[in-house]
Amino acid sequence: MSISAERKQEVIKDFATHEGDTGSPEVQVAILSERIRNLSDHMSTHAKDFHSRRGLLMMVGARRRLLDYLKRESVNRYQTLIQRLNIRR
Repeated sequence: MSISAERKQEVIKDFATHEGDTGSPEVQVAILSERIRNLSDHMSTHAKDFHSRRGLLMMVGARRRLLDYLKRESVNRYQTLIQRLNIRR
């Protein structure tokens, strides 16, 4: 359900805004999106796993808050990010 260290490093490398960037909103949203995707696959086969469902909902909420922050700060970065991640909004 979580992502491997190698996959996480790939995501960070793809979405980093500068060298050594691990905390920008783009990177955080990309990592959360990867975790949400993995957990959504888990939920499709384990529909009654309510503890994981709560974790999924919390991750979706955290991603939503980060995206709202990014939209307030820079609409261009927000638009680019949701297009790269194929997130509906």
